[in-house]
Formats: sequence, structure tokens, C-alpha cells
Amino acid sequence: MGALLSLAAALLPPNSAAAGESAGEPFGEPIGEPAALPAYVRSSGISGRLVSTGSDTLANLMTFWAEAFKREHPSVRIEVQAPGSSTAPTALIEGTVNFGPMSRLMTANEVQAFERRYGYQPTAVRVALDALTIVVHKDNPIDALSLLQLDALFSATRRCGGAGSIERWGEVGGEGGWAQRPMQLYGRNSVSGTYGYFKLAALCSGDFKETVNEQPGSASVVHAVGASLNGIGYSGIGYLSPAVKALALQPNGGPAVPPSAQTALSGAYPLTRYLYIYLNQAPGAPLPPTSREFLMLILSRQGQGIVAKDGYIPLPSPVVWEERRKIP
Repeated sequence: MGALLSLAAALLPPNSAAAGESAGEPFGEPIGEPAALPAYVRSSGISGRLVSTGSDTLANLMTFWAEAFKREHPSVRIEVQAPGSSTAPTALIEGTVNFGPMSRLMTANEVQAFERRYGYQPTAVRVALDALTIVVHKDNPIDALSLLQLDALFSATRRCGGAGSIERWGEVGGEGGWAQRPMQLYGRNSVSGTYGYFKLAALCSGDFKETVNEQPGSASVVHAVGASLNGIGYSGIGYLSPAVKALALQPNGGPAVPPSAQTALSGAYPLTRYLYIYLNQAPGAPLPPTSREFLMLILSRQGQGIVAKDGYIPLPSPVVWEERRKIP
């Protein structure tokens, strides 16, 4: 289990002091009054076109933010494409987008490819928190799994230290008719940032089992699990539905922790992550006004209210101010 607790450095962006990207590290204080966050103040003369390509996890949030922005600035056209986080770096390098939403940090290779093209690194702006959630069918009697069990369930290599593969619900406490039921695994495809984050944080960078049914989006994972009595999968917390149950996760030697805003912000929930929007921001140069305004709305009381309404976790106020300072 030591591998699970040594991920902080790997998960932090280059030259970043941001904390809370691994199990047990606090992400911030619990959310207080909305007034603690800055209100969005509309600027005049904002027009043009914005294009976003990247994370499926952020697809709904980007759409809701775009709708709110268009209400403030009706002349702006916004296109949101969400094939997966791995498409964001390429789109930014090619210069075809304004924003590259990602549910994971860029890899070193992705950052280096960008830097070879532009001579500086991309800018990562934290826009929300997510508790990556393990979901089962709503009628499943299991309420919690340990991190070792999770690795043994999904990984063929079990690098986190599990002794053997887990294949049936009886191996994690299922009784009676559940004891011999085979597990049906669902996950994301390799272009997904959620796939990459889960592989790193839950499987200690091990390989997925070939029996994992890859889905094109988080909504597809949740739908598949909700339709399969034996199903288990992983998804951003914003995609939960009444057809599934979210499991608590037990870190090594500790109690099981349910996914929630409180456990995510405290660092108690082990699969908590920031969600990002990446930018091509030249050092010392201002962002185009329309791009800047869109980010200011996201990092405002109204924008973070949309995060909460979509089922994700708003950023603590100090993090909001820190991210706003990145946007000239």
C-alpha cells in the first residue's frame, strides 16, 4: 500500500505548490458561505468564439458554464467537445481550441510536446474537485471496499500488493445468492483522463484486466452498472444516478470513507482529484478578453455554484483566489 501513499509528487503539476492530489492530503477547508467567493462582474464588449476540447468528466460542467456565459454575453459562440482528456493536449498544441479541460494532469510527455511547440509550458487552472466514485447496482449488498480489494478487482498485475485476483462478490463479503455471483467490470477507454487517473491512483499504475468493459463516457459506465446486477465501475461523482450505489473506500489501516464534499476536502476520501482547464498562456501576455471572462465566471460565486449543482465539489475560497491570480 506504500505505493498508493507515494503518489503526491507524480500527481502534482510541474513547479506547482498545489496540495491534495493523493490520499490523505487535505484539499481545503469545508465550503463556507457563498459570499466567501467573488461574484462574477460582467465586462462590456465581450464577443467572439470559444472552443473547448477535452474531458468527458467535465462535459456537463463546460456546457453549463457556457450556457451561463452566453446569458451574460449573448454574442459569444461557444463549442464544447468532450471526447476525452487525452485529446486536450493535442488540440492545444495544434492551436485549434481556447480551452483543454482535463480530469487529470498532463503527463510529462504531453507537457514536453507543448513546450517544444511554444517554448513554454501550458497553464493548468483548477476549476473543481471530484471524488472519483466506485459504483455498483443499487441492490448490491456491498457497501465498502478496501483499496487492496479495488486493485485486485480491476487490475491484472495487482501492483498495489494484493495477493490474488478477485472475481466473485463472495470474495468481498457477498453472502447467500451473492457469494458465487461473478463481477461484471466497467470502466473508461484509454483516451479518458478518468481511466488514466484510476490506473495511477487505484491500480498503482498497473494494467487493467482484459475483462473490463470499456465505455465511451462516465454516463455510459453508470448506465451500464445500473443495468447490470453484478456490475461495478468507476465514474466522476457528478454522474451518479438512482440506479447505482456509491461505495465507501477503506484506505490501508483506516475506516471506510464514503465519497462526499466533506471527505474530499479533508483528504479522507482516497480518490479525490482536481479537475482542470489547460490554457496556452504565454508568460507575461494577457489572455484574450473573451477567454479571460469565461474563466472569471468559472472562478466566481456563480461558476462554483454551477459546480455544486452538477454534483461536483466547489473549490475552497483560497484555491479560487490562487487560480484567479494565474489569469492576467
